Amino acid sequence: MYPTMVGLIVFTCTFGGALLGMWLRTTLPEHHLDAESRDVVKVGIGLIATMTALVLGLVTASAKSSFDAVDSAVKTTAIQVLTLDRVLARYGAETGAIRQSLQRGVGARIDMIWPQGGSKPANLDPMGSGAGAQTEGLAVAIRALQPRDGAQRALHARALDLTEALLQARWLVLAGTETSIPVPFLVILVFWLTITFASFGLFAPRHATVLAVLFVCALSVGSAVFLVLEMDTPFEGVLTVSAEPFRYALAHLNQ
Repeated sequence: MYPTMVGLIVFTCTFGGALLGMWLRTTLPEHHLDAESRDVVKVGIGLIATMTALVLGLVTASAKSSFDAVDSAVKTTAIQVLTLDRVLARYGAETGAIRQSLQRGVGARIDMIWPQGGSKPANLDPMGSGAGAQTEGLAVAIRALQPRDGAQRALHARALDLTEALLQARWLVLAGTETSIPVPFLVILVFWLTITFASFGLFAPRHATVLAVLFVCALSVGSAVFLVLEMDTPFEGVLTVSAEPFRYALAHLNQ
């Protein structure tokens, strides 16, 4: 809802700014729109447009970096889950119950973060629905294993390391609850875009073709801001981090 609302605000402000510029054209005295005035406005708007491009680039880079970091963390965690399962399998038959618990925990985690059909919002609380206690219980069960020889001791140590890594990785979903784009950036960006579009309308002729072009441009700018903000919420909305690495891991656990 947040990216959609901001995208609509950007579209409304930019297209409204263009309409405001067209209205000002009819009310300002003629000498305010002469060649000299036009040149000054063009230079000023060129400066604002350059700064807008820089800010938009920074915002896009920040959102993309945040999205890629979460996506990479999800893939790494899925690999660690599969590795832990294979280490426990090599340890011996006494880890059967632990592997089953791991499989159930991964399935529950997938349902929490990527609910089927989007019928309910993603649960991004690492301790929600008993998931935290289940993960802690898994770590306790692995720690309680009693290695009989050197090979099992090595596998036990490796399993403990992977379990601790998974305990840390469960907090990665918190990256989906905090925006990496400061609100002042968005406010300034919308303000500059509105001024730029107002200048377009100020010197544009008033006919349907110009209105259609300005409408499409405003819609494109609003859509771009919407997509940037969608990347900044990697577990919700249209653009989300894929659950396929976890689903693949779940399909190959306890085999």
